[in-house]
Amino acid sequence: PLEMSAKKPVPFLRQVVPVRRKVQRDPRFDDLSGEYKPEIFMKTYSFLDSIKKQEKEMVQKQLKKCRNMEQKEKLQRLLNRMAQQEQAQKKQQKLRERELSLKRQQRELAKQGKKPFFLKKSEKRKLELAEKYAELKRSGKLESFLNKKRKRNAIKDKRHLPSQKNL
Repeated sequence: PLEMSAKKPVPFLRQVVPVRRKVQRDPRFDDLSGEYKPEIFMKTYSFLDSIKKQEKEMVQKQLKKCRNMEQKEKLQRLLNRMAQQEQAQKKQQKLRERELSLKRQQRELAKQGKKPFFLKKSEKRKLELAEKYAELKRSGKLESFLNKKRKRNAIKDKRHLPSQKNL
């Protein structure tokens, strides 16, 4: 029949006109966007570093001029966040450079005919810790760092001990 029967109940979710839905794609997880390579990303967007530096200087100038305490506090938090982001980026860059140097060493050994040796995560962590201690020793902040660490560990140990009330 050319017409639908009126005696048949209409479905609850009926589709009157088929609508083509717009497919939303997240470029972070989509294959069409290509592969993420941090080295290429850093080279491509290296101009952002200079812009961030200018913004940081601008915020510092505003902080010096500002009289309002709330505004001053807000600017100080922003400045701290910028500094933390900068430190994190430097740390990530160092880590990437360290990994690249290890890879280069492995390639050299492979060229010489030796079997490649890959470090475990725990060994990488140990090397990182040793490097951190060496850096702290060079800057003269090793003692204060170790004291803080001792205090933190003492507090943790105290927390796990049974209290006097419970005895």
